[in-house]
Formats: sequence, structure tokens, C-alpha cells
Amino acid sequence: MREAAEHTIEAQLRSRGLQVTAQRIAVMQAVTASPHATTEDVTEHVVANIGSISRQAVYDTLGVFVEKGLVRRIQPSGSAARYEDRVGDNHHHLVCRGCGLMFDIDCAVGETPCLTADDDHGFSIDEAEVVYWGHCPTCQTG
Repeated sequence: MREAAEHTIEAQLRSRGLQVTAQRIAVMQAVTASPHATTEDVTEHVVANIGSISRQAVYDTLGVFVEKGLVRRIQPSGSAARYEDRVGDNHHHLVCRGCGLMFDIDCAVGETPCLTADDDHGFSIDEAEVVYWGHCPTCQTG
């Protein structure tokens, strides 16, 4: 199973013109294993799997992945940057104000309703970021 996932990651990297390295595979595996992971989360996962990697190498790799469209970077207000491998759709996020728990939320109605602005001021809009905020059930009782 893990070997099949590595081949898929290798194919994704190659399709974006990137060299396949153990570090890049490990970073992508970390993002896939833990959606909405912080750089620190990714670093810990990579170290546990391949032994060592510098924090700067993780930052650089994530930056390249974002640039190449392999990973999406999100940063809800008051939060560290987070990374996910769900790209290419117009999904949004639900974030707990208490503990920071985060979920993906599909666009609510129609094909891309959030991309239809009241006044686009001449822009060609291709993405909308919506963040729903609230308190998760645990934080509501705590």
C-alpha cells in the first residue's frame, strides 16, 4: 500500500517537472497523511519516517509544492500556515475558535457560487476563500 502511494507521489512530482527525492516524497506523504498540517507537523512526520530533514528544507519543499499546484497553503486568521493536498476544487474550511480543529467544507450550492461576485471590478476571479468560524462540540461544553 505504502509503495503504491510512493509511486503515485513520484508520478505527481514528475508530472510537475520536479525531481523525485526521498525528502519530497516524505513531505508529500506527511501532507497527505495529515490534512491541514503545519510546517512543524510536516517536519515531525518526515523526521519520524526518514530520520532527518531541516525545517528550512520543509519550508522550501512546501513552497515549491504550492507553486506547482501539488499542495494548497491556507492560513486562517490567527493560525500558522497549514498545508493540504486537496487542490483544484473550490472547497472551504470550518475552524474551531477554541482548539483550532479544522474541516474541509464543500462549496454549498451549485457549481462555483462563491466565484460570482456582486461586482468583480474587472477581475477574472478563479478562487474564493471562505472560512466558517465557530466552536466544536468539545469546546462548546468546555
